[in-house]
Amino acid sequence: MLDFDTCNQARLRRDPAYDGLFFMAVRTTGIYCRPVCPVKAPLTRNVSFFPSAAAAEKAGYRPCLRCRPETAPFSPAWNGTRSTVSRALRLIEAGALDGGSVADLAARLGLGPRHLSRLFARHLGASPAQVARTARLHRAKRLLSDSDAPLAEIAFASGFGSLRRFNAAFAELYGRPPSSIRRSSQKGALTPAAAPSADVRQCAPPGGRPPRTPSPDPARPCA
Repeated sequence: MLDFDTCNQARLRRDPAYDGLFFMAVRTTGIYCRPVCPVKAPLTRNVSFFPSAAAAEKAGYRPCLRCRPETAPFSPAWNGTRSTVSRALRLIEAGALDGGSVADLAARLGLGPRHLSRLFARHLGASPAQVARTARLHRAKRLLSDSDAPLAEIAFASGFGSLRRFNAAFAELYGRPPSSIRRSSQKGALTPAAAPSADVRQCAPPGGRPPRTPSPDPARPCA
């Protein structure tokens, strides 16, 4: 993970070279965002950074619907090292944990599940299961935004075992059902469910924690 000052300067410049290398979070809304988000930059004291989308979600943040973290490129650290974590990520993206276990994935990589979990914690700040959950949700979000496929078809194509789990996962992460996100995408504009009184473009300080009651509307810009 890059140091705070490097991340902060990159997001102030909206430097595309850092897109996918880290994600920034907004303390006042409980939303995380890509460093290239087009909204007005927040105050530096209100920003915190995470090495992966999964780590941000693990900390309790929701994806921004403006800059769409699910479309961010993989971190250069993921793609360039040919490490065990890189191979595990490719298998997870291909659906290795949609029906299998972390132990099964670790066995395919020639190591134990505990060691694999330690590697994920070190490089990504999240467990293999959390990364797989984020991958499923991001696949589904892309399909919701970019296709007209029925919700049930999207659920199974994204790796969810049932439509009920698909709906529950979206409600937990985005605070709204998949059908609502699709309507927002089709309209081309996101209607806030509840506009907070505080500046929604503020983010958490280094080491800060997400708000006790995050904004219910991930459509609000997070940067």
